[in-house]
Amino acid sequence: MATEEGRRLAEQLADNRRHARKLLEVRNLSTQFFTRDGVVHAVDDVSFEVDYGETLGLVGESGCGKSVTALSLTRLVPNPPGKIVSGEIILDGINLLKLSSEEMRLLRGKKIGFIFQDPMTSLNPTLTIGYQIAESARMHLRLSRKDADERAVELLSKVGIPRSRDRMRDYPHQFSGGMRQRVMIAIALACDPMLLLADEPTTALDVTIQAQILELIRSLSEEFGTAVILITHDLGIAAGMCQRVNVMYAGRIVETGMVDDIFETPQMPYAWGLLDSLPRLDEQKGARLRTIEGLPPDLIDPADECRFSPRCTYARDVCRQKEPQLTDRVGERHAARCWGTEPGGWIQ
Repeated sequence: MATEEGRRLAEQLADNRRHARKLLEVRNLSTQFFTRDGVVHAVDDVSFEVDYGETLGLVGESGCGKSVTALSLTRLVPNPPGKIVSGEIILDGINLLKLSSEEMRLLRGKKIGFIFQDPMTSLNPTLTIGYQIAESARMHLRLSRKDADERAVELLSKVGIPRSRDRMRDYPHQFSGGMRQRVMIAIALACDPMLLLADEPTTALDVTIQAQILELIRSLSEEFGTAVILITHDLGIAAGMCQRVNVMYAGRIVETGMVDDIFETPQMPYAWGLLDSLPRLDEQKGARLRTIEGLPPDLIDPADECRFSPRCTYARDVCRQKEPQLTDRVGERHAARCWGTEPGGWIQ
């Protein structure tokens, strides 16, 4: 059964690739969580695209919907209480929301790789590192045990783990935090996926190791030709890693554009706030870090208004009366969700 579904999925991918203009097209995606207090609109009518080989950043505060968006792309949203209620996720010409659970399981790992925030909780502590890397290759690439083990050794070497053949027999607790994250990258790339989802891949790592992990993701993405969606709250990381950036706030994309446009001419006060909150080398010694005052809105039955308006110093009555749409701005594929920066608006 699994072999037949895998064959059918492969045929669909080959047939649809000729017609797919983008690697990934997300259209009007909405994911909700059904709780005792009400329905949480965690991802609300989100649309974006990823080109083949592109690195796209999803940035924003904790709780803005970045990680739930990534889980939705892989259909790993815990159900209950979560559920994808509407939209389309088109990967290489195939709508993932129309696949059966078995077809989706075969596609994960083979076409989509995932690097989770905390490798210690993502890796199985009872299995060796070598087994966990080789398992994916045996399942999706149909390699023999010997060939899968050789693939695992090769990947451990590529991600910078010394004595890779010897370390195949080690367990997760025998690796440092940075080395465990390298193992997670090796697992994610084991089957040469077309898309790599990296969810805060440098969380809890010191600055030096962060830089090494990010450079590793970049170099391997270029070597394998893999597109990357990088999820981060750190705009500095997004600036150094991404070609395009989607800024998320309260379940919505509030600004999107090429990374230079977002950093040089942002068109949404929330994006300005994120940029202002970055530490600066030219700040006066002892100066306080800037913050965005207030808290994100409650996503249970959100009001029809700009969701950032309660925290925005530029807000006017129109901002509290109707939510703006994501409309085009000056720049390549640059759009923002703000009444004030639209043509004829009061923010220039």
